[in-house]
Amino acid sequence: MHKVLVSLYSWENPKLYSSDYELAKGDKVIVATEYSNEIGIVEDVDLKTEEEPQEKILRVATGRDSEVFNEYEGKKKECVAICHQEIKDLGLEMKLIDGRLSLDGRQIIFAFTADGRVDFRDLVKNLSKTFKKSVRMQQMGSRDEARKIGGYGICGREFCCVRNGGNMQSITTDMARVQQIAHRGTERISGMCGRLMCCLVYEAQQYREMLIGMPELHSTVNTSEGRGFVIEVNAITQDIKIKLESGKYILVKKEEIK
Repeated sequence: MHKVLVSLYSWENPKLYSSDYELAKGDKVIVATEYSNEIGIVEDVDLKTEEEPQEKILRVATGRDSEVFNEYEGKKKECVAICHQEIKDLGLEMKLIDGRLSLDGRQIIFAFTADGRVDFRDLVKNLSKTFKKSVRMQQMGSRDEARKIGGYGICGREFCCVRNGGNMQSITTDMARVQQIAHRGTERISGMCGRLMCCLVYEAQQYREMLIGMPELHSTVNTSEGRGFVIEVNAITQDIKIKLESGKYILVKKEEIK
């Protein structure tokens, strides 16, 4: 059995599948989805990962499958334009990102972003009448949108979510806190998508390890010069800045804390 990474929809991260077939990057395969069988594109093969695939590739796409897929991709632009105009006419607060016609031709999926919940019942009803197909709306996150559009961050490099194919773990405020940059403010630690920067994940674990045994900020500690409050912790140099009860400031190592 091979572990294969397959990209199904442009707005979703590639997914891990098991395969009995010898595949190469760029091959087209057929996989099962909740609503129908769909065509996906192989992104990577024989991955060395402990993660176990939950689904299996059904078969390799045939020439006919590819013809149908390409035909529907050609029609997609027109469908997206119609949907965009309908959203505008209904005055809905949502941003259309992309669309996809199912391989069996019975359904169209439209991906969008929005700040909150959107009542798109009238939109689906109108589009169903226009296309004579089942219409499904799928809300996606701002990170997924940034990955699809692409671009460069403040570091001058391509977005992490693009370079890593969307395979990034969840980014949390704790990662910013442990690296002692949370105080910089949301704007300075957020990416172009408006969410916390993906690169916060790279050194978070190293900082957690360096902070083992270090006191918490604003905690009370005892030193050789007396009792004081921790006002600054430097994980890299292992220095701790303390304000003593006498008002004096001292710099000590964690080994000096009593």
